[in-house]
Amino acid sequence: MDGVILAAVITARVAVPLAIPRFPLPAMLAALVIDGIDQTIFQTFTSLDLTGYQAYDKALDVYYLSIAYVATLRNWTNLTAYSVSRFLYYYRLIGVVLFELTQVRLLLLVFPNTFEYFFDFYEAVRTRWDPRRMSRGLLIGAAAFIWIFIKLPQEWWIHVAQLDMTDFLKEEVFGVPAESSWIDAVTAKPTVVVVALAVVVLLGVLGWWLLTRRLPPADRPFTLDADSQQPAVDKVAIRRRRDRMAQTFLDRELIEKIVLVAFVSVIFAQMLPGDDESALGIAIGVGLVIVVNTAVSEWVIRRGQRWGSVMRQFGLMLALNLAIVGVAGIVLRLLSAEPFQHALVFVLLLTLIVTLYDRYRPVHLTRFSR
Repeated sequence: MDGVILAAVITARVAVPLAIPRFPLPAMLAALVIDGIDQTIFQTFTSLDLTGYQAYDKALDVYYLSIAYVATLRNWTNLTAYSVSRFLYYYRLIGVVLFELTQVRLLLLVFPNTFEYFFDFYEAVRTRWDPRRMSRGLLIGAAAFIWIFIKLPQEWWIHVAQLDMTDFLKEEVFGVPAESSWIDAVTAKPTVVVVALAVVVLLGVLGWWLLTRRLPPADRPFTLDADSQQPAVDKVAIRRRRDRMAQTFLDRELIEKIVLVAFVSVIFAQMLPGDDESALGIAIGVGLVIVVNTAVSEWVIRRGQRWGSVMRQFGLMLALNLAIVGVAGIVLRLLSAEPFQHALVFVLLLTLIVTLYDRYRPVHLTRFSR
């Protein structure tokens, strides 16, 4: 039973973020909720040893945040918002890499995950309003507010004080031991639940008042679909942009892909048991694979061919990357059973991020071309 629950949680954490490009807000919130309750699920319903779970948790966090960042290339129409989000994303990514290499928990406070809530803020606005109306001051102010008043306290609580919200609520709010069930906790102090429900209702009423009386009139009907009422980008222009990008091999897109995937791969390497590869070795290996990917992809485009659907592109690039890793393993005699499994994780991750980046970066450049 423990294995079934573990598989279900891991599957949810891997599958749900794949919906972020099309349904950014609900998919991102669902990923956030799963991230918040997974450890509680394991503690409540399984007897699994959670030693080292922090590394798995951080790696899966980086996974869904990476998809969210790439989704901004596809969907965001406010250039200032995109620039702020890119800075926040890479700032956090650098912090997580440093933490994984040093295990200094204070780094997670210095490099807070402001990107996630800023992404939610932008997507919440986009459900009813045109985000192009948001000014530079509003966007920077929102990022600063999230950073200082939301993320810094949260990062201190989780990563510096290392407090568990479930244990805190049971012990400090309900006054029962941490190992008690929630039924026992609620029975001990039912008034806490009543007060909590009252606060939720009050916040709902306040939110409705702000939405209907204080905020500007909506620009469009409520929608959670990123493609609904999205300003159109000419598909022919996107194709031409992709063709022009294929004419230059060494460009900022290649460098960003190498940096992005190398950082993510280094973080994932820390969660793999028995993996003793150096961060530099992982970065070099990832860089070489991406260089080959880019060379093949641009060769295909220069020949006038098209990848077709994103699934077709992912499948073909995955086959290519598996062949690269397989040949390298045979030639260098590096891949025993366990390293091969690790290599498979890296190949899937690398292929997914590169495929999405290659699909969405031309959309972003076309949208903001002068």
